[in-house]
Amino acid sequence: MSQLEVVQIPCLSDNYGYLVHDSESKLTASIDSPALDPIEEALRQNGWVLTHIFNTHHHYDHTGANLELKKRWKCKIIGSDKDSDRIPGLDEGVNDQEIFSFGNNEVKVFDVSGHTIGHISFYFPGAENLFCGDALFALGCGRIFEGTPAQMWESLQKLEKLPEDTKVYCAHEYTLANANFAVTVEPQNKVLLDRVQEIKDLRNEGKPTIPSTIGLEKSTNPFLRPMSKDIQANLDMLGAELVDVFAETRRRKDNF
Repeated sequence: MSQLEVVQIPCLSDNYGYLVHDSESKLTASIDSPALDPIEEALRQNGWVLTHIFNTHHHYDHTGANLELKKRWKCKIIGSDKDSDRIPGLDEGVNDQEIFSFGNNEVKVFDVSGHTIGHISFYFPGAENLFCGDALFALGCGRIFEGTPAQMWESLQKLEKLPEDTKVYCAHEYTLANANFAVTVEPQNKVLLDRVQEIKDLRNEGKPTIPSTIGLEKSTNPFLRPMSKDIQANLDMLGAELVDVFAETRRRKDNF
């Protein structure tokens, strides 16, 4: 395994793109392609050559610069095989649990359908980095547009099993809004309340709240905590099936 560098790139109104650079092989991947100019500026500042785009899903704010970047850099675009007709310029389709190489680093693919069908996350186990698009957010999860609550809950369970130190690089700066909702369903959670204050401080200073970690999400993110008796009680769902608690939490967030 060689050293991985991650550069976070604010794009559009609230998106994050990321450049992942393997220092030994000199390979550089853009995680999604929200906007052309910020990605190219980050490449220029670091002196890197774009060799890959890893797309998490087909939505335009994640694929909008695919074709222009591919035209300029001749980069290889990798995304879900299920999205072969929806991701512009896709060269290689991958599937759940598939492992491929990026330089000397392994990348493991998780199908995390729910937000969309065919949404995937890219996990670098050597560096303990997870790029999860719109599946898992800091204190949140993606709105369910194409899948079902059961699918989304199954997807999130895959991610929460990763090592607790895994860094979670999601695709949007939604954390403060997610925090404002989270405290309505688990106001008794002291770790959550402390985190909310930290988030407010960061945003007041204009700083990102990303990355998070799997461990922090497990202790504070209500969408990973349907087993919490406090959440169940606050939803009047004590003893309910976890998937049903999750679904009700998602429904309330949709209407928050």
